[in-house]
Order: sequence, then C-alpha cells, then structure tokens
Amino acid sequence: MIPANNRTYTAFAGARWIAGGSLAEVAATAKIALDENLWAQVLIFDDVTSEVVDVDFRGDVSDVVARIVEKDQRVVAKVDDQAMGETARGPGRPRLGVVAREVTLLPRHWAWLASQPGGASVALRKLVEQASRANQGRDRRRHAKDSTYRFLSAMAGNLPGFEEATRALFADQAAQFAALVAAWPGDIGAHARKLAAPAFEAHEDSAL
Repeated sequence: MIPANNRTYTAFAGARWIAGGSLAEVAATAKIALDENLWAQVLIFDDVTSEVVDVDFRGDVSDVVARIVEKDQRVVAKVDDQAMGETARGPGRPRLGVVAREVTLLPRHWAWLASQPGGASVALRKLVEQASRANQGRDRRRHAKDSTYRFLSAMAGNLPGFEEATRALFADQAAQFAALVAAWPGDIGAHARKLAAPAFEAHEDSAL
C-alpha cells in the first residue's frame, strides 16, 4: 500500500529523470534503478524545496516502501492525536496553536500595539496576515528561485553555463535562463524550467 501524500517528489538517476510522485512511489523506482546499477547516482528531490531527501535503501523494494509507509502512518497518527486533544478541550476559547517568542520593539511600537483592539498579540497577528497576503506573489517568486537554485547546484553545478544560468535566474532574465538550460541534458533542463516558471511569472520577458 502506497500512502496518499500531498507532497510530491522527483528522482533522477544521473542526468535522467526516472520517477515523480509520492515518496514511496519515487523511492521504489529509485531502488530498482540502484539494484540494476550499484554505481548509479540517484537523487530524490522534494518538489517544493528541491532539497535532497534521504531514503534508507536497505533490503528489497518492499522493505524500502514499508519503512516510508510506517513513517507516514506515524506522522498521520500524531496529527490525529493532536486533533483529538483539541476536540477534548470542550467549550471555551479554542487553542490557536500560537507559539510564544520574543519580539523586540521600540516603546512607541508597544504603545501603539497596546492601543489596538484585542491588544498587542491580536494586532501583530493581523499585521502579519496582511503582510503575508500582500507579498504572496513576491514570496512565491523568491521560493521558486531558491528551489531552482538548490536543484541547479545539485544537478548542474559542473555543466557549462551554470553560473550564467544562476545569475539569469536571480536577475529575472527568463529568456537568458531558458536559453542556457536548453543546452543541458534534456531532463535536467526541463525540470529546471518547471521549477523556475513561478520565478518569472510577473515578467514580460518570460520565455518559459
């Protein structure tokens, strides 16, 4: 059984794309590739962050998948336990999952916050929510650039044009980026363009 998971992953064997989907599905394909070639350079990437995911490949395919499913089930069980705990609290003010941390402000800032309806905590949460909504597009582009850069560093660091491509990525030069990665192995270039697409979405010169 492969658990449903909203998070998706991508695996490469050398410069070749070999799998995409849930971690269990991708790890199973990666394990088969490793069994066929012990010297294969297999990397699994988180599709959101492009961070490399460590997978325990000991045993056979079923062993690899079973460990991932078991870990998934532990996470789901933990979330369910937390939800049950919230339900058991009964009537009254719900716990919002807030986290207490130190915030350093000038006295005039504290005075203004204290004068707001609901006090400093409510006012700060409203300000953060407003800023988050106002900067959604900018944050999405920044995250796309960071994710693309991680992938490029792992897969294209030794390819010609790597430095120029990264400069084009962070300079919002979509056409230049697309032209440079087009010279790379097809699967690497295609995945790089897919990751970078949100980074260029607000620019008229996008060639992705």
